[in-house]
Amino acid sequence: MSFLPQGEGWLPSWLLLVSVVSVGNTIQAYTTTKNTREVYLHSGSETSALSSRIFGTWTIVSAIIRFYTAYNISNPQLYQLAMWAYAIAWSHFMSEWLLFKTAGWGRGLAGPILISTGSLVWMFSQWGYYVVQ
Repeated sequence: MSFLPQGEGWLPSWLLLVSVVSVGNTIQAYTTTKNTREVYLHSGSETSALSSRIFGTWTIVSAIIRFYTAYNISNPQLYQLAMWAYAIAWSHFMSEWLLFKTAGWGRGLAGPILISTGSLVWMFSQWGYYVVQ
């Protein structure tokens, strides 16, 4: 399986998996608003085809960052960039849920919050293992 990231541990493979899933989410965001509406349950007419495609664009940018980090896990700049991408995603989803009240807790929101939180904590805790200064 030479196409898998060669870094030790599970984090590089996790970043690759999340990247692949994110590509699928991007395709969904460009073809339907159904999944975006599952996240933003309380947004009503604010969840349009345009907002779904913008969300898909952000998702593919994040996927590309994670993909490059998976294959270059010891690069401190990429590692930090991936952590920032997760932090921004976490901040976005939490603010839409708790501050703006456009997202409702459920299947659509649980996945992004759990993945961004877990990945961010994992990356912070493993900085010294993967990144050689």
